[in-house]
Amino acid sequence: MTVANMITILRLLLVPVVIYALLTGRMGLAFAGFVIAGVSDGIDGFIARHFNQRSELGSYLDPMADKLLLVSVFVVLGLMGELPVWLVIAVVSRDALIVCAVMLSTVMGNPVAMKPLMISKANTAIQIVLAGFVLAELAFQLDYGPVRPGLVFLSGLLTIASAAAYLVAWLRHMSGYGEGETPDS
Repeated sequence: MTVANMITILRLLLVPVVIYALLTGRMGLAFAGFVIAGVSDGIDGFIARHFNQRSELGSYLDPMADKLLLVSVFVVLGLMGELPVWLVIAVVSRDALIVCAVMLSTVMGNPVAMKPLMISKANTAIQIVLAGFVLAELAFQLDYGPVRPGLVFLSGLLTIASAAAYLVAWLRHMSGYGEGETPDS
């Protein structure tokens, strides 16, 4: 097992710690765990790329760890009333639809290559910023007025746009249209 994969597994183990901290009102611990998870994501990626530690296992574990943390935090923040329910539903639904589309493609004998779209990268970045921002507000009892609603709106917009972009890419893939082209072309 590579060092990069071990760091990713530690990040997976941080998810229940962050969720437990949120559910028990330990906002400082939740924020710290979220930040540590984010930093470890950058470190494991750097190690994998620069020290030739890319692996098939890592290609599955890394995005799984990222999504598990982010979706879990969004769901709990939604249950706490810190994020709007519509946004939590949009985020969870988008990810569930992507997983279902990948599974359906595989079952139908036309597997999809897992390649994130640029809109998806922007979406994930805004979701991380929003989750980190809300956790920081809760941990340090801050109130930045209109910043959170702006981030919520932007996150919702990008989540919907990303879902639509993946749907178009998946439909093109399944129909054979644009074979040899990347989803961003």
